[in-house]
Amino acid sequence: MAVVPRSTEAGNIAGRVGVHTIAAPTGPLIVPAVAAGDGQPVLSLVVPTLNESENITEFLAAVRHTLDQALPGRYEVIVVDDDSADRTWEIAARLGAGFPELRVVRRQKEGGLAVAVIRGWQVARGQILGTINADFQHPPDVLGRLLERREGADLIVATRHADGGGLGDWGLARRISSWGAAQIGRWLLPQVYARVSDPLSGCYLVRREAIARVPLRPLGYKSLMELLVRGNVGGIHECGYEMRKRVRGQSKVRALHPLQYIRHVLRLRAAARARR
Repeated sequence: MAVVPRSTEAGNIAGRVGVHTIAAPTGPLIVPAVAAGDGQPVLSLVVPTLNESENITEFLAAVRHTLDQALPGRYEVIVVDDDSADRTWEIAARLGAGFPELRVVRRQKEGGLAVAVIRGWQVARGQILGTINADFQHPPDVLGRLLERREGADLIVATRHADGGGLGDWGLARRISSWGAAQIGRWLLPQVYARVSDPLSGCYLVRREAIARVPLRPLGYKSLMELLVRGNVGGIHECGYEMRKRVRGQSKVRALHPLQYIRHVLRLRAAARARR
């Protein structure tokens, strides 16, 4: 039987300021099965952050505006912050007084954006799990459109490469980098690209039952490919959006990111072969 990590809420006070955060789970990256029930949110949206103090307040307001219209009173937003030096976690936690659907996880001594997403899902209560970045490169209003397309799907992906999506005002260097990553993925994981037009997307919704109790081993920034290879994902719907350029703050992508991506793809290739 899979070991499910535990987390503790309340009692963990964020340092001297007295704002409440959730202790990040530890141990295996396994999303637990949670029974649906009255009072439980339908959607649990994870927002992974690192030094997003310039964006987080406005971003969460935009997410709240969208979800209050799409799922009023039936969602939760979980910010998973990597102990940001600019105290993003503190800013987000202070917003909780006027935003009851908001929960904040302060993650310490562990890195990786994809891992942060899964840690958030481990404390989530909804039957639909999701993620979106806090830098406005994914427009928050895409969440409403993803929810509209959830019927009959285990996975709903915000895509740049179909359904009217695009790369927006990305520069040439980033377009080439994205194209190169996609080519590597198509070559090593053709079965993934046959199912999804944008498996590198960082914005999507997935039904809990499609990934519950499945040991996950993401590396780096890309969590969606991990779910497609290791999860039990059935029907897939897509929703096009235009990627935006970051306006405030700095990108978290570093020089090692391409190497991590290649290692992750190779790891998933081996996992896909083992499942045959």
